[in-house]
Amino acid sequence: MTNSLELRTATDDDYPELETLISRAFLDDPDDDTSGHFRKVFEPDRTQVVADDGVLVGTGGVLTRDLTVPGAVIPAAHVTGVAVASTHRRRGVLTSVMNAMLTESRQRGTEPVAVLWASEGAIYGRFGYGLASWRVSYQIPTRGTALPGDVPDGVRLRHAVSAEAIADLRAVYDRVLAQRPGLSSRPGPWWDYLTADPKSWRRGMTAERSVFYEDDGGVRGYARYRTKSGWNSTGPDGEVSVTEIVAETPEAYAGLWRFLLSIDLVRTVRYGQAAVDDPLTHLVTNPDGLDGTKGGALWIRVLDVPGALTARRYAAPVDLVLDVSDSTFGENAGRWRLVGDSAAASCERTDAEPDLALDIRQLGSLYLGGVSAGTLAAGGLITELTSGAVAAASAAFGWHRAPSTVEIF
Repeated sequence: MTNSLELRTATDDDYPELETLISRAFLDDPDDDTSGHFRKVFEPDRTQVVADDGVLVGTGGVLTRDLTVPGAVIPAAHVTGVAVASTHRRRGVLTSVMNAMLTESRQRGTEPVAVLWASEGAIYGRFGYGLASWRVSYQIPTRGTALPGDVPDGVRLRHAVSAEAIADLRAVYDRVLAQRPGLSSRPGPWWDYLTADPKSWRRGMTAERSVFYEDDGGVRGYARYRTKSGWNSTGPDGEVSVTEIVAETPEAYAGLWRFLLSIDLVRTVRYGQAAVDDPLTHLVTNPDGLDGTKGGALWIRVLDVPGALTARRYAAPVDLVLDVSDSTFGENAGRWRLVGDSAAASCERTDAEPDLALDIRQLGSLYLGGVSAGTLAAGGLITELTSGAVAAASAAFGWHRAPSTVEIF
């Protein structure tokens, strides 16, 4: 970063200028409808800014939230709002902001990993992030694709405006949170933030509403969604856009999708946050009707190797020595003996000969259980030094469900 630029921690007074900087970086303008909305979750003491003669030209922030990983829910630095003014590209602004955020998070000693969504996937590998999960975007034609069955006895579906049903939404989500790697906690004001419904965000669709699936035991799942009316020469051509669908039982999950695929006057249902192992493919009458596009989701940066590897659980018993490289945090580099199973894990420094050699980026890719060590080894990104070590790592780091990411932060 050049001498004319100043890196510092943000203050609450920086918010209006930050909002403009971030909006412009994402090719948009702030407006009266959304101005101040992000302030609900903004953490100035965890936000870095770069100023040029007092004008903000770069920023990035951390949100204090938990992340579900295989077998556990752990604190994780949720990185967001990374932006550099187009006038200040290639001057070290992004590097300064990213390194400052990662250093602050590591020094806290409570967040063994950082996590983010990448607006451009080519950016974050150089900061030690590895792509750890994917999402599938579905566009489903309802005329040729259905989910058979009726609403069972003792079950009812109930509508509500999302912003007026936060207690029920929160209760279901909190029960499901620990079940699925990739989900993030929603503490404090997060539900108010997520269910706010500025008209400029609707993109021609209705206000967001929720449908709840209830049985004799209470609410078991919900879907948040919007609709849009449409007509063509052959009749109705409406759309449903699903914000998220969360269910704690298979019955609730199927029931909610059955509802979404059978709304009158609707011909297309869109959902952008499906997991790669979503069971919907096996539930509908026409799997080919699920026109899906796969894209990257969460990127993981391991900040504390022993802390991160001890925090999660393992699908198969593992006893391996990992030789890890990390060009940013030398404390992570070196040989680590990982011993773990589905109940507990330990990770300690060792002088023993390594079984696998890998960069911190590849450790991030493995961390949520959505990427196989075998896949990375096949690409030359993990080096097997002991015969059978890749197979052992693939079995241990995997998980019975793929990471699911229902929310972009």
